Amino acid sequence: MRNLCALAAVLLLAASGPAAAADGEAIFNDICSACHQPDGSGQPGLAPPLVDAALWSRLGGKAPGYVVGVVLAGLTGTIEAAGQSYIGLVMPTHDFMSDQEIAAVTNYVLQDLNQIGTPIDATTVGDVRAAVPTHKQLRDIRKGGS
Repeated sequence: MRNLCALAAVLLLAASGPAAAADGEAIFNDICSACHQPDGSGQPGLAPPLVDAALWSRLGGKAPGYVVGVVLAGLTGTIEAAGQSYIGLVMPTHDFMSDQEIAAVTNYVLQDLNQIGTPIDATTVGDVRAAVPTHKQLRDIRKGGS
């Protein structure tokens, strides 16, 4: 009986975290919102806004690969966002998250925060993880290049 109770406690703890449910909003609040703010509006000089209709519209079909690439690779350098320059930007990698967690949080950013209906699944994340883009490639994609 004691072993059964211990097993139930372990299962309950495992199921209670965002990884089990792959709840994109919970993951965003736990990991991303400290810099990007709970509403995705960003912090001038520190973290660009993730709510950025112009960016996502410009990226179009490249948006899923871009956002997954940024989560996996991080991002450094200089970017422009919402009319502000982010110079010396240093976003760390978040490749410690599972493919399901990354799919959930990137769907939250695109679908819930930006109303873009481009779903990302764990297979898409796995494909990007297999060939993680460089920071230069990510900045080029962001600018509208390849």
